[in-house]
Amino acid sequence: MPPPPRSLAATGTTASAADAAAKNVVLVHGGFVDGAGWKGVYDLLKKDGYTVSIVQNPTTSLSDDVAATRQAIDKLDGPVVLVGHSYGGVVISEAGTHEKVQSVVYIAAFAPDRGESASSLIANPPAGAPVPPILPPVDGFLFLDKAKFAASFAADVDAEIAAFMSKTARNLIDIANLTKLGRTA
Repeated sequence: MPPPPRSLAATGTTASAADAAAKNVVLVHGGFVDGAGWKGVYDLLKKDGYTVSIVQNPTTSLSDDVAATRQAIDKLDGPVVLVGHSYGGVVISEAGTHEKVQSVVYIAAFAPDRGESASSLIANPPAGAPVPPILPPVDGFLFLDKAKFAASFAADVDAEIAAFMSKTARNLIDIANLTKLGRTA
């Protein structure tokens, strides 16, 4: 499925010339991690003169995650480039309707359309496609198979850091992954 019409393809940390006026970037993390994973991107963008905000999704519901993202956007002056990774793509698809959002950027992220959810997008993967190591829900929360974390979430990260990341991975409330979007950017 193609991303929403206003989205940009991202290579590294360079946005298109259309975003030259937007000096504000809001970064939205995936479901099982926190905003600390954006540190390298944050450092590069700050060095290039951007104002960067990193959202800490509460992952208690999609609406709470969208609200946290909208709060981060509200605090910035001027146009915003909204960036999401993984489940963060679901969040930016809805939060991207904010009037300050100039463009949305999906980095290895879900880009659901109206009526879709992250869950519906991964329900029937093609043969041989990677499948996230999500374990069955327990008490309304999704958990990751820690033994498969590095291969699925941190394949290009130093092994020691990936091991630490697997131990700090957050549990995701099931509703945040299953909620269907009502509107998209």
